[in-house]
Amino acid sequence: MDVDPQVSFQNLKHSDAVEKDILEKIQHLQKLHPRLQSCRVVVDAPHRDKKKGRIYEVRLDLSVPGNDISVTREAGLNHAHEDIYVAIRDSFEAANRLLEDRERKRDAHRTKRHPEVRHGRLARIFKEDGYAFIECEDGHEVYFDRDSMTKNVWPHLEVGSNLRFKQLDGDKGPYGIQVTLLD
Repeated sequence: MDVDPQVSFQNLKHSDAVEKDILEKIQHLQKLHPRLQSCRVVVDAPHRDKKKGRIYEVRLDLSVPGNDISVTREAGLNHAHEDIYVAIRDSFEAANRLLEDRERKRDAHRTKRHPEVRHGRLARIFKEDGYAFIECEDGHEVYFDRDSMTKNVWPHLEVGSNLRFKQLDGDKGPYGIQVTLLD
């Protein structure tokens, strides 16, 4: 979805260069966060310090599914914001951090999927070649090799031995990892 940006200036004249910089930052923000629905930016120069120059205030109002986010870099807190481009950069970086935090919290329940532990019996073994097949409860066979064993019990394996393992899917079919002898 394309964001329809709104850029406004308060207490200072409109600047095409500043607006162009803001629009580029909005496009970059949208690439990083495609769920961004709208963005409103207000650049303000609320007062003039008699000893120093103006300190710019930049406010971003972002709309994402769920609720809105507001970021304000207030005047007077940071004299680096006497440069309007620094104030804009800092505001967009803060918005990016907030959006990243929101995304992390939204996806917190998503974790890496681990294969479930399965049980079966040793169906066939080729001891000299170092591989074997497990027959699962549902009747299908799973390949595994000597290096997939959790302990060095390869010489003690026999057809019919009870095994515990985790199954993964490979290019040539299912294979077992973390194979453990239960007998």
